Amino acid sequence: MENRSKTIVRTSIIGIITNVLLASFKAAVGLLSNSIAIVLDAVNNLSDALSSVITIVGTKLAGRKPDKKHPLGHGRVEYLTAMVIAVLVIYAGITSLVESIKQIIHPETPEYKVVSLIIVAASVIVKILLGRYVKSVGNKVNSDSLVASGTDAMMDAIISASTLVAALIFIWKGLSLEAYLGALISLVIIKAGIDILRETISQIIGERVDSDLAKDIKKSICEFDDVSGAYDLILHSYGPDTLMGSVHIEIPDYYTADRIDTLTRRIQKKIFDKHGVILTAVSVYSMNTKDDEALKIKNEVMNIVMDHEGLIQVHGFYLDMEKKNMTFDMIIDFKANRDAVYNHILEEIKEKYPEYQVHIQLDSDISD
Repeated sequence: MENRSKTIVRTSIIGIITNVLLASFKAAVGLLSNSIAIVLDAVNNLSDALSSVITIVGTKLAGRKPDKKHPLGHGRVEYLTAMVIAVLVIYAGITSLVESIKQIIHPETPEYKVVSLIIVAASVIVKILLGRYVKSVGNKVNSDSLVASGTDAMMDAIISASTLVAALIFIWKGLSLEAYLGALISLVIIKAGIDILRETISQIIGERVDSDLAKDIKKSICEFDDVSGAYDLILHSYGPDTLMGSVHIEIPDYYTADRIDTLTRRIQKKIFDKHGVILTAVSVYSMNTKDDEALKIKNEVMNIVMDHEGLIQVHGFYLDMEKKNMTFDMIIDFKANRDAVYNHILEEIKEKYPEYQVHIQLDSDISD
């Protein structure tokens, strides 16, 4: 956590210094050349610098040690930080849009100089290099804020290039597109802010487990002897680098408590060491192995259930021949009428095996 925080802070400081310098040069160029587009581009650079400041503050707060009130740490502060950044970006976009509209209504003729255009061209190159650097670091340390900043910097480079093109068009053709380009830049800024806000809210609500990670974790679990399946993987994020969750495993019905205890501890250690995920619970499904009749009924039930449209998976099947209890879990696609499919399957199974008490757990399609 400490090395990650230092990397984010260092990268953000580089972004702050670069954006402040670019903003200063662009503001001077924009005011001297009477270019609203360049001035708004400078404002955009200042908002990027402010975003980096907020990223640093959020990283420091998120890195605080767990306490009695927050025993799982403060990692989710980074999500709140991203929300603040999004609101600031949207505000900057709306403000610049208002100024651009004023300029469209009351236009002013820009005056460009060679040195001005050289500075804008240089800023395009700087922004491309900064964006690639910040985004690569963000991907490396799993920081959504840095990835967003890097992407935004690349977008800024395109915006600055557009400003340069507009200046060249004015010089060659005498056609002023400044105010209109300023409005376009403003809309792009607003969209970027909305995208960041939407993504952050989605993370706070709770997103589906990453498909590749889910498959890798389940694969790692199934590498243990006698584990025939891993199901119902649920992960909760307490910050970009802190994942906790639970999983069900299917093991033979002859396993004793001491063997289960040893196995689940080994699984928890392996998943943490290999994937950095803390499994707070490893629950167990017992798998019939002692009775051929139970295996036959299981196969029949599987065929009946999976014949229904919308069925994704059936697992955790267990048959208590003595007490006449049948239990299993099934996952139905969110797009299907889950209750209707569930009730239909339940009635079919009861009709096929009237001597059994049938208990079906309807699981959600949480992870691949």
